[in-house]
Amino acid sequence: MTILIGYARVSTTDQNLDAQVDALKQAGCQKIYTDKASGAHTERKGLLEALDYLRAGDVLVVMKLDRLGRSIKQLIELVTLLDEKKIGFKSLTENIDTTTSGGKLIFHIFSALAEFERNIIRERTKAGLKAARKRGRTGGRPREITEKKIEQIKALYESNKSTVTDICKSFGISRSSFYKHCPKSKKQGIFS
Repeated sequence: MTILIGYARVSTTDQNLDAQVDALKQAGCQKIYTDKASGAHTERKGLLEALDYLRAGDVLVVMKLDRLGRSIKQLIELVTLLDEKKIGFKSLTENIDTTTSGGKLIFHIFSALAEFERNIIRERTKAGLKAARKRGRTGGRPREITEKKIEQIKALYESNKSTVTDICKSFGISRSSFYKHCPKSKKQGIFS
């Protein structure tokens, strides 16, 4: 037997859940979970309780898609999770019902569009990085030690006036950075 479980959410505590709860009751929901939290919050106690309560064959019902998730990605993840557990999903306003062939088709289209969008963003990022590299910009973290500093460190060390520890302290670098950036000294043969 299919049990309809409702979920309602408002973003702030001064907003009212009544319209959503009424719509969910009218749709036949036997139990309704609620949250007064922004969709951006990943921890929504009411939603977690609803997901824990749902069993295979049940249907999670919301008044509008944006009550369940704030982004297409978030919606797809939740509906995919429900589908894996053999739980249906229904949105009253958008008339989406994943227990029907048409509802599943719409959600597959959403998934495909979201993946398409991610791929476009990835391609644009790669193209932007490639163009920046052509212009000599590499991105990433700046080098810890500049070439000028490396020369100063070598000169100071080869003058035998400072120890590696003292040099590292004065330049604010670690011993491993010192050995990484300073080639072996042929004169002293100390770096090994």
